[in-house]
Amino acid sequence: MHHWQTRAGSFNALGWGALQVGRWGRLDHRAGAVNIEGGWQPPGMPRLKPWLEAGFAHSSGDKNPNDMRHGTFHQLLPTPRPFARTPFYNMMNSDDFFGMLTVRPHAKVNVRGEFHAVRLAERTDLWYAGGGPFQPWTFGFAGRGTGGARSVANLWDVSCDVNVNAHVALAGYAGHMQGRAAVERIYPQGRSGNFGYLELTYRF
Repeated sequence: MHHWQTRAGSFNALGWGALQVGRWGRLDHRAGAVNIEGGWQPPGMPRLKPWLEAGFAHSSGDKNPNDMRHGTFHQLLPTPRPFARTPFYNMMNSDDFFGMLTVRPHAKVNVRGEFHAVRLAERTDLWYAGGGPFQPWTFGFAGRGTGGARSVANLWDVSCDVNVNAHVALAGYAGHMQGRAAVERIYPQGRSGNFGYLELTYRF
């Protein structure tokens, strides 16, 4: 990550990429992922300390399921929670256009709102969800065909984290997913969803 301090405020930029090569069963595996984002903290608002961020994350999908090459990026075993807090997608065959606003009205309080527009990187591949194996008899990933539809969903969410003291932290989260064409083809009777949680963390 690069950071710049100017008279117009603070700026940062982040770029990340990964390439996967090898074998996927009997197929050649060639896949990749990239993430590009930038942020700006405008001057003159010391009470809120706002950060505005925007970016794009891409993870490859398989263009042709009938050839001898597997092109879906495999995210291995990380949880999708850090980047998909309403976890209906992950880092497999996805394009994620996103924007974020973070404010800190108090040294112990962090409030963040996000918007994500998610689509399939390749319409010929599946819509994947899940965070990987979590027990011996479960693979932990699920994939659904979308009949060629590419747009998955828009997501709006907001969270608040409060560090009460060195041992206790509170967190609250609420997200609303507006399903688009891919979700509508699978769930025609209800393409939207909501997710939320309250969390208490105690550090010994």
